[in-house]
Amino acid sequence: MVSASDTTRGAVGTTQVVPSRRLAYTMLDGSTDLDSVADAVSAHVVDVEGAAPSVVVDDVTPVLVDRGLDATGSFVAALGSLSDVAEVVVGCSYRLEAAADVRSLFDPTDVSDPVDHPVTGALDRLRRDDPTTFGYVRRHWAEARDGIERCTRNYPQSKQVHAALSDPATTPRTLGATLSGLVRLDVLDTWGETVGSTRYDLTAYDPDRMWAVGAALATSSEERDADDESATVGDD
Repeated sequence: MVSASDTTRGAVGTTQVVPSRRLAYTMLDGSTDLDSVADAVSAHVVDVEGAAPSVVVDDVTPVLVDRGLDATGSFVAALGSLSDVAEVVVGCSYRLEAAADVRSLFDPTDVSDPVDHPVTGALDRLRRDDPTTFGYVRRHWAEARDGIERCTRNYPQSKQVHAALSDPATTPRTLGATLSGLVRLDVLDTWGETVGSTRYDLTAYDPDRMWAVGAALATSSEERDADDESATVGDD
């Protein structure tokens, strides 16, 4: 265990190792640079006997808030480059003030634990009330996100969002169904002053909520894959 907090004073850390050598506890000052934290972790894992250990960061969000995106990204990359570990799991509490940095640092498809975000309730309601639309969102949310973020129009139709994609797996129709689901999840809105085909208000697009949708779906994919297959029969 490596603890970096204001409870420790001074640049030099202290390390205690229990007799069995199965637990080493290092305390570092909260102002310690992140390279020193990564070095402390590295020093422990090389001495572990038997199966390679896992490295778990309890919550990286305070680091994001205090040290910034670049420093935190380098820290996470340093942990990921350790050769003597089985896996690196980075915990992250989702705070509004750090949402943009979390989105930049982590791909939502890499999230492995349930997300504590209001969008999970909205997804549950969509799945219950309209499983077909939920199925489209579950299958095509990433492509819809890419289309939204690449589209240069403020109020496009689904075919215009679709045209912004390269080598899409969707059609304008299936992408439109996905976009309609994202509207119901408050990721974006529709433009009310229109007749005929729906136009989407991309000025209302919320990329942080879009990230949360992807992360929430990533953590529920195994139990919902069967539902999605039946819900989107007839995609073309």
